[in-house]
Amino acid sequence: MSVVINTNSAATLASNNLAKSNSLLQRSLNRLSSGMKIVNPSDDAGGLAVSMKLSATINRTNAVNTNIANAQSYLQTQDGAFQVAGKLLDRISELKILANDVTKNTSDIANYDTEFTALQAQLTSISGETFNGVSLFTSEATATTLSVATAEDGGSTVDIDQATLADDLSTIIASANLAALSISEVTTAIEDVATLRAENGAQSNRLTFASELLVINKENLEAANSRIIDVDVAEESTQLAKYNVLVQAGAAMLGQANASSQVALRLLG
Repeated sequence: MSVVINTNSAATLASNNLAKSNSLLQRSLNRLSSGMKIVNPSDDAGGLAVSMKLSATINRTNAVNTNIANAQSYLQTQDGAFQVAGKLLDRISELKILANDVTKNTSDIANYDTEFTALQAQLTSISGETFNGVSLFTSEATATTLSVATAEDGGSTVDIDQATLADDLSTIIASANLAALSISEVTTAIEDVATLRAENGAQSNRLTFASELLVINKENLEAANSRIIDVDVAEESTQLAKYNVLVQAGAAMLGQANASSQVALRLLG
């Protein structure tokens, strides 16, 4: 091998190896300190693009699940109104029977009618209830459904009803007094409210299952995204130790390569 002064190929090679090892060491340090496998887009350009799409899908899934939870609250509030309406109708039916007692005088019946009128007013009040400004109930003439998205892409929905409670109670509310009201009319109203509660429960159950599916989808999306962007600490720690050794070895060899040029000076002496 020639002994030269102007060019130190060994030192150049050692310097390049040291620079490469140091770059890998810094990348490993960045990954471990951030917990991310992709610190810079150049680390995995394709993986980063996929991760961004998965992250957006996860966020939309969270938003849809939040909307479903709010719709569940709407249905629960609506069912609460149904429960109270059912109790009012029960009391009205009881008053009707009491008012039919042959031992009751006109004053007694008037007292029952007074309570009946108050209960009618409460039924009317319930029919106008809202949830965050959205009506819980509507009339048959303007019957509407509220569409609740159950998929992050909006491709699947569940319709929940703004129930026609006022129409189902119209006979009770319009009755002049207990005498003008029949037991069969009260019974029909109670059955109608029971049907509304059953429909409410069915819609709530469907939303519950839709929410469970979204939770499962989110878990799988997060797992897929994690495999792309999250660093494997055990594996990366091993790489860190390797690159650390290579940097130290490279620095030592660069020193040796630089020292080897001193041989030329000895020959000149």
